[in-house]
Amino acid sequence: DYRVNSRTLRYVPEESKDKVITDQEVLGALLKVFQALFLNDFHKQTDVVTVLPEAVKSAYQGLLAVQHRRVNPLENRHPQQINLKPEDILFKTLGFSVARATSSVLSAGRGVFVTKGLVPRGTVVSMYPGTVYQKYEPVFFQSIGNPFIFRCLDGTLIDGNDKGLSKVIYRSCSGRDRLGPLRMSDSTWLTPEIHNPLAVGQYVNNCSNDRAANVCYQEFDVPAIFPVELKQYLPNIAYSCDKQSPLRCVVLVALRDIKQGEELFSNYYTIVS
Repeated sequence: DYRVNSRTLRYVPEESKDKVITDQEVLGALLKVFQALFLNDFHKQTDVVTVLPEAVKSAYQGLLAVQHRRVNPLENRHPQQINLKPEDILFKTLGFSVARATSSVLSAGRGVFVTKGLVPRGTVVSMYPGTVYQKYEPVFFQSIGNPFIFRCLDGTLIDGNDKGLSKVIYRSCSGRDRLGPLRMSDSTWLTPEIHNPLAVGQYVNNCSNDRAANVCYQEFDVPAIFPVELKQYLPNIAYSCDKQSPLRCVVLVALRDIKQGEELFSNYYTIVS
């Protein structure tokens, strides 16, 4: 008994076990965006780079050199001066950008819009951030008046609330799991300055009678091979210190091509056929 109000609970039901895209495709999209973010912030990553294996460090330096030549082939400008906004990085890597804004649905509060480019069908368009709870862990106080609780197929819960007690718990767990200069999660989605531009999925509104769903929820477990230096962009953290289970993430995947200016809509009950 999670004591979570079922009227505000978001979840993927039993009928939606089939995934729109494979886990490998989800992983590929996240790595592509996160690696681009890392390279963009490379001059700020000195402490992180020093603890990486030489082979990994050299690979990034090589990629940065190639990027530098592409961006400014005629000038000998220092790579530190190449610095784009996260939403621009998303556009350069996946061909679109998304952002929170006032929803087009009356009384719906904020929503998420495609602000630039085109989202092709089957593309990861956002992530559902928050603290990840196993089904046996307490969420009673966090769930009171909280419409941002997401329940996965196996009962795992993700609290995507960026205010109040939920915010305090996420920050605490994020600080707990930090290993020296290596951050195991991203907490900037709790602030106006988001480092991971995909971490806005909790504000995607459910569809209505006149608004068909154009995205769906899909669960994804972060594999053990995930690069440690890129975990700083994962907008999820486990509540428990038990590391036996992989970190659960939920992404939203486009069900059709979504054009610039469109708002993202999903069902609470996402059935994938």
